[in-house]
Amino acid sequence: MTGTWINVATVLCGGLLGLVCGSRFSERMRQTVMAGLGLVTCVLGLQMALQTKNILIVLGSLLAGGIVGELLDLDGRINRLAQRVEERFSGPDRGGAFARAWVTTSLLFCVGPLTFTGAIQDGLTGDFHLLATKAMLDGFAALAFGSALGIGVLASAGTVLVYQGGLSLGAGVLKTALTAAMIDEMSAAGGMLVLGLGLGLLELKAIRVANFLPALVIAPAVVAALRALGF
Repeated sequence: MTGTWINVATVLCGGLLGLVCGSRFSERMRQTVMAGLGLVTCVLGLQMALQTKNILIVLGSLLAGGIVGELLDLDGRINRLAQRVEERFSGPDRGGAFARAWVTTSLLFCVGPLTFTGAIQDGLTGDFHLLATKAMLDGFAALAFGSALGIGVLASAGTVLVYQGGLSLGAGVLKTALTAAMIDEMSAAGGMLVLGLGLGLLELKAIRVANFLPALVIAPAVVAALRALGF
């Protein structure tokens, strides 16, 4: 888990620097930073989504995942959890700012292809170079998001530790269970979620992105089913 610990450290350091810098920004400056983050997030999401080899797999996974997520109310549950944490450590709820920062950055740092491949490589061989590269990128992103969204960005370090660390610890099982095609479609579905985050940051469309999280499981399952059927 060396790469994951490095990743957690860079997110914390970047987020703390962002908080210090953000406190010196005017509201107009924060809005400009937020717009820039939204644009870059949209582009990143599109790049990931375009990795798909069959858009119908992504479409089906998103629709099925969205239905499951709505039935389970994943977005509501995650936001209520984040707001309870905010009330516990930051006083009364400030309009869900903590929740928004936590959910946005946690999803952004955990659904990319480097998360899966890097964590598996680190867990199996101890080679953490991919995760070290991801850690640097996440650190700069945490700095920018920390300045715009606030202290909730720091909580995403815990999400990275639990999720990415779990992938590394379960790397042996995942290596045999996930093929390259399955990872590609899972990353493409994740790209659509990241695009949704970008649209939210730009205030163009409020999407309950967390409700689409089951798509990340459904996409590789669809690939496995199609392969088993000979397609």
